[in-house]
Amino acid sequence: MGPTMSMGTNATLVAYLRRTVTTVPGRIFGLICAMYFITYVDRVNISTLAPMMARDLHLSNIQLGLALSAFGYPYALLQILGGCVADRLGARRTLVVCGVIWGVATVATGLVGGLFSLLAIRLLLGIGEGATFPAATRAVTAWVPSAHRGYAQGMMHSSSRLANAITPPLTVMIALWLGWRGAFMALGCVSLAWTVAWALAFRDRPAEHPAITPADLADLPVIDQGTGAGLRDLPWGELVRGMMPATLIYFCYNWTLWLYITWLPSFFVQAYGLDLEHTALFSFGVFAAGVAGDTCGGLFTDYLYRRHGNLPQARRQVIITSMIGSMICLMPALFVHDLAVVGLALASAFFFLELTVGPIWAIPMDMAPRYAGTSSGIMNTGSAVAGILSPFAFGLIIQVSHSYSLPFYGPVVLLLAGAGLAFHFLPSGARADGPGAPTLPIHTVRNAHGR
Repeated sequence: MGPTMSMGTNATLVAYLRRTVTTVPGRIFGLICAMYFITYVDRVNISTLAPMMARDLHLSNIQLGLALSAFGYPYALLQILGGCVADRLGARRTLVVCGVIWGVATVATGLVGGLFSLLAIRLLLGIGEGATFPAATRAVTAWVPSAHRGYAQGMMHSSSRLANAITPPLTVMIALWLGWRGAFMALGCVSLAWTVAWALAFRDRPAEHPAITPADLADLPVIDQGTGAGLRDLPWGELVRGMMPATLIYFCYNWTLWLYITWLPSFFVQAYGLDLEHTALFSFGVFAAGVAGDTCGGLFTDYLYRRHGNLPQARRQVIITSMIGSMICLMPALFVHDLAVVGLALASAFFFLELTVGPIWAIPMDMAPRYAGTSSGIMNTGSAVAGILSPFAFGLIIQVSHSYSLPFYGPVVLLLAGAGLAFHFLPSGARADGPGAPTLPIHTVRNAHGR
């Protein structure tokens, strides 16, 4: 990144952050970022507390892997359905229901007595969080200017990676005070408080917000955010075909992501003998690199679009760079056993991995803004399937091989595959429907609805 690009990117970031504080759309966007942060705290807190829980509940690595993966089953099943519900009923009602369910599930995790109750609560958490990201994408499509979608998705997901970074020390601190059961209960109450704030502040149509100004509305895209099409009215064939490359790429990305989310603390504890406090410190360093990666990925893809005016190419270039860079940086984890080197390699690999998030989550908004919830749900199904398979696979590999290096081979192969898919199957040609409203060149989806 050259000096000119760096200065321009920094100035753009400052301007965006100022807008987030001073405008109604910015504050709504901030509330959505808070949701991403909280959902990931509630999703990954179990990974940090897993060693304590496994000891108290007498769980083996395979049982722990099964419990960690249970979240992914309902999460996968509800991606597309949740996106359809958000498109039909709006993001406001969808996220209120989701918030109540995942908040209650987080509180109830502190009450589990064994494997079966833990499995049931993790399933409930997956139900509660299943529609959150598609519904949030539906909301952002109306509340964020079209040319800033990469930044928006990067910041939203950087909030979730900030949660990844903060959750280990935060949950350890709370657990030392309240125990691991009290930690889950306290974090669940925060989720329920966010749900109340969302219900009071958000409107599906920006024009209906009591504090919105004409200047704010002039910057926002004109998208019908009222009652959407029913399940039978959606252009399923076009949406599925259009989103399939991004879905497969996102599966490759998320296989690697779930290695970090579910097994990183246990990796440091069991492979290097670290105590819980030092594990939290190393995990914080790795996930903090992801926060920077998410933000940079969103800023880079928007910068490339402003520079050459080719929106699909701006998405494609960042995704390919992300996956190749992450694959290269993961290699030391396969062959090196020095803790400092491995920690640095994992942090660098996670930074590059997270460059993917901003551009790939902008694709559903670019392609079919009227059906952003459904199309993002289709894409995020790839994430959910990876969330089902990878934690259990990691636990099984470790239990059978007694090696914490072996699970890293899968991500290396899949990252290379993801880069190949992005190179060959993501669109590279430019097209736009009008000023400030760029779309990917999937003509059937857009033209079928006059957009």
